[in-house]
Amino acid sequence: MTTPKNELLFLALGGSNEIGMNVNLYGCQGKWVMVDLGLTFANAEYPGVELILPDLEFIEQRKDDLLGIVLTHGHEDHIGAVAYFAADLGVPLYATPFTATLIRGKLEEEGIADSVELNIIPMEGSFDLGPFGFQFVTLAHSILEMSACLITTPYGKIFHTGDWKLDERPVIGTPSTADQLKAIGEEGVLALVCDSTNAFNADDSGSEGSVKADLLKSVKEAKGRVLLTTFASNAARLQTMGEVARETGRTLCFAGRSLHRIIDAAQANGYLKDMPKTVDMEAVDGLARHEVMVVATGGQGEARAALARIAEGNHPVKLEEGDTVIFSSKQIPGNEIAIGIIMNKLAERNILTVTEKQAHVHVSGHPGQPELALLYDWIKPSVLVPVHGERRHMAEQARFAKAHGVKNTLVQSNGDVVRLAPGKPEIIGQERTGRLILDGDTIISADGATINERRRLSWYGLINVAFALDERDRLLGEPQIRLHGVPIEEDLEDFLEEASAAAVKAIRENKGDFEKLRESVRLAVRRVATSWTGKKPIVDVMILETA
Repeated sequence: MTTPKNELLFLALGGSNEIGMNVNLYGCQGKWVMVDLGLTFANAEYPGVELILPDLEFIEQRKDDLLGIVLTHGHEDHIGAVAYFAADLGVPLYATPFTATLIRGKLEEEGIADSVELNIIPMEGSFDLGPFGFQFVTLAHSILEMSACLITTPYGKIFHTGDWKLDERPVIGTPSTADQLKAIGEEGVLALVCDSTNAFNADDSGSEGSVKADLLKSVKEAKGRVLLTTFASNAARLQTMGEVARETGRTLCFAGRSLHRIIDAAQANGYLKDMPKTVDMEAVDGLARHEVMVVATGGQGEARAALARIAEGNHPVKLEEGDTVIFSSKQIPGNEIAIGIIMNKLAERNILTVTEKQAHVHVSGHPGQPELALLYDWIKPSVLVPVHGERRHMAEQARFAKAHGVKNTLVQSNGDVVRLAPGKPEIIGQERTGRLILDGDTIISADGATINERRRLSWYGLINVAFALDERDRLLGEPQIRLHGVPIEEDLEDFLEEASAAAVKAIRENKGDFEKLRESVRLAVRRVATSWTGKKPIVDVMILETA
């Protein structure tokens, strides 16, 4: 059992070799601290599931030695799992005011706000957890109050970046300056644990303040109604959109619950106080089309978000030929098909779409290579540990750092136990990690019997077979057969006749042993289905025995 002794350990339970679901542990002198507790979003591999959670078995078995959970910022891949695990882990949470507001809302939704200790730390604030000292260091990102962690330990300092970028014009907030970051480096940093998301990008991420000019130009050129979509959490972009609405004389409308949640949290902490007056979604159609600017969620193609329903025509906000939709966001890898479906639906109605390929309407929240190089120069780490990326992103950051003069790099994966000090940093062990799914209100294994069976159902379909036997095990009537998702449509009657005959034959040849009978009928019906379709559907057999 891994227990940190007189040493400094690092262990990722999520967010390494993947983008999203960030969970990082630091261990020292018998104690652990957790930095971030995020989730990720499901894809077609998990039918019927929206959210994927980290498997925290490792730290759940050691929760008496867990001192607290420190949250760097409010994105779902960094705080999304807090509400599902915080009460069970039973340790205090630490976050800046805006991030804490988002977390508190999640805890209230789960009805556990009164049972979880949530500590609000001021910007650039410090606190201690056992042998660990924490100081928040403000960095730019695509959400308010992104705070890296400068972690002081008996074995050296760690600069844990969280998600970040460099930005001289962030629109909202004041990130740490080059001089402030250089001062941290001059005090000595053992390890830089760093975001790898854009490690392949040869250019920097671009300033948030640079987006306004092309957003303004695109909206001015639009003839009809304008809809902009962006990441709801990007409050700085929302402020820019508010300014664009004011300067173009358009009335602003926000469509999407997550937008209102972010705006409410931002305004509760002193941000977005100068937004123009808005109207409700239901009031939009009462205004002239050239006088309206709608900001909506759903730029990643989410089926239930506002934009998808607007594209379908199933939303209070209506678009028509000649209107414009501006995608002030980047296509997240894996979402291209879903986004393309929405764009095609808009194109079918002659609605113009504008993306970052046509105009400078989006910048990333993650550092490109020029920003990484500057941070290496300022922080001067003894070792770089890439995180927050797929393996290729982390390996590329390690390669780039070495080429830029960082002597030691260590590329780890979820579950790798890394000893950072004393001695040369190295992987000294492996712990089990994994994924859980939130299925309705139940948390279960992402690769357990339930989800595996659901995958089989989605791939192969289901056939139900039911029949009754008398007290002498003689068949009463005909077997009843029902198909679900099995590709037999026009020839259904012929198929049912053949499948029923196969079932009857199996029943007559197997008497006395119900389990043997059930299996014989199952195989007989499946053989018929396979001969008709080339697939092997799940066949469920129910036997009724009369007295």
